Amino acid sequence: MIFSPTPLPGSFLITPKVLGDNRGWFMRTFCKNSFAEIGHHKEWVQMNHSYTALKGTVRGMHFQRAPHKEIKLIRCIAGAAYDVILDLRQNSATYLQWFGAEISAANKQMMYLPEGFAHGFQALTNDVELVYCHSEFYTPALESGVRYNDPKINIQWPLHPVELSARDQQHPLL
Repeated sequence: MIFSPTPLPGSFLITPKVLGDNRGWFMRTFCKNSFAEIGHHKEWVQMNHSYTALKGTVRGMHFQRAPHKEIKLIRCIAGAAYDVILDLRQNSATYLQWFGAEISAANKQMMYLPEGFAHGFQALTNDVELVYCHSEFYTPALESGVRYNDPKINIQWPLHPVELSARDQQHPLL
């Protein structure tokens, strides 16, 4: 795997090494030793799978508060998404800065977020599926979010948002 640091310290865009032949292909999506090289030592305790039907849909920006801040690893297994991460670490030089990249079934890239980040995405195609690994269990009392269109952050979504949950539309502005 190739771990490419994003402009936000501790986060990475990961490109798996794909081995292929006339039968198809194989790739590793996690290796404890490889992830230890970037400082990841927690175990994945939960995996989630989301499906988004409509191109342009935005989900996010979600995170869990302390003491259950989580590390996430996101992979797109169908369609394409513009994956966005937001640094919410108040002591970070990149506090309130965001980074976005296309992850897709075709490019096989994954996004790695450290603790203290919010995550969201926009479906770039219909029928998008994402798989998430989490380092903490989902804790409803600690779930939170930042509004997807907060002018203080100014995320540049590639498409006009067409579908949002009521919850995501009501996240607070910073």
